[in-house]
Amino acid sequence: MSHHELDARQLLCPLPVIRTQERVAMLQPGDTLTVRCTDRGALHDIPAWCRVHGHMVTATRREEAEITITVKVLGA
Repeated sequence: MSHHELDARQLLCPLPVIRTQERVAMLQPGDTLTVRCTDRGALHDIPAWCRVHGHMVTATRREEAEITITVKVLGA
């Protein structure tokens, strides 16, 4: 199990979700990915993508303009 980070700041919808999907495809079950983004839509889009694809959001944080979402990969 390893932890990875993705910088999706300054990207607009749907790019934060697309970049998250691309990165998760390279990870193993049990890995975590922290996505840093500035698009407010990611607060809803990334968790929705996770529900559809069987992954879990383990943390969400919003500090000023930056959003941090941590995803646990549950399936390949």
